[in-house]
Amino acid sequence: MSFSEESIFQIALTQIPNIGSVQARILVETLGTATNIFRATKKELSAIEGIGSVRADNIKKFSDFTLAEEELLFCQKHHINPLFLTNEAYPKRLANCYDAPTVLYYRGNANLNAPRIISIIGTRNLTDYGKQQTEHIIAELQPLAPLIVSGLAFGIDAVAHKAAVQQQVPTVGVLAHGLDTLYPSQHKNLAKDMLLNGGLLTEFGKNCPPDRHNFPRRNRIVAGIADAVIVVETAAKGGSMITAEIAYSYNKDVFAVPGKLTDSKSAGCLKLIHQQKAAIFTSVSQMLDAMGWQLKKTVPKMQRELFVVLTPDEQTIVGILQAKDTVSIDEIYLQSGLSSSSVAAAILSLELQNMIIGLPGKMFRLL
Repeated sequence: MSFSEESIFQIALTQIPNIGSVQARILVETLGTATNIFRATKKELSAIEGIGSVRADNIKKFSDFTLAEEELLFCQKHHINPLFLTNEAYPKRLANCYDAPTVLYYRGNANLNAPRIISIIGTRNLTDYGKQQTEHIIAELQPLAPLIVSGLAFGIDAVAHKAAVQQQVPTVGVLAHGLDTLYPSQHKNLAKDMLLNGGLLTEFGKNCPPDRHNFPRRNRIVAGIADAVIVVETAAKGGSMITAEIAYSYNKDVFAVPGKLTDSKSAGCLKLIHQQKAAIFTSVSQMLDAMGWQLKKTVPKMQRELFVVLTPDEQTIVGILQAKDTVSIDEIYLQSGLSSSSVAAAILSLELQNMIIGLPGKMFRLL
């Protein structure tokens, strides 16, 4: 199987010595594509601020694209979508972070640019209080249909993912290793459930184990991909505190669930609140007010006619919406093949018939 030169170069860009996420971003913003980067002269590369002659030399000397091709073969075999920084499906919130990964490997069906994304994190050594709070938060968020993100670790992460699966809320786990393995292995069944409505995401290629230094890099994705980060329980030091600090540095909204002053598992949350790096989390409604979000109000619905007669255009759009929880207007245009005026007329009619509802970001779903 042959792959496009651009797709091979995109993966290869992550394998060049001394070219990290920040340098790769500079190169992409300056030259546009991975192909342009590899085809540029050493003089052109050296002149780019932040690259210099040593990194330019590394790019020009790079010639073994075998690993990149093997990675693409692995992705193809296991239904993994490699997302380059400029890919339309790349999470836009994360792309706005200066050190966003050059390539993400994604296996799943959730929209990484969903209208609302919330990361829920916390200690591995959770208490009953932490478990109950996490489950309650996701149950309260369920009507909003957000994407729930966490790190698939033991403790709060796993509870968040499990609660999301149970509430049929899409959930994505961010991993600190390649998609040819799963750590911790005890979460294999949970991961399978998540793939039905969510997915697994990582910046690490195959054969990359869950080394210790990978976890802070994983944490920046958890922080950067979301609108808001909720810290449920954490000690004063640890991975959750790193994630919260990164989220704060990205100007994300951070919320911390308070606990007892004497409880070491809540010491990190209280520290974040004290340092004003996190807002105190008192309820989902309080968080939604702070975010400017609104829960869907449970108003009495107009009873649908027993036999609704839909036009062919309306039937087409309903069929598209039945396949996914939410669909963007652009997807509707693309999948329906209808003109913009026909789509607009059909959507208005369906809304008046209480068949569909419009959501922020020009998204639609069936009622």
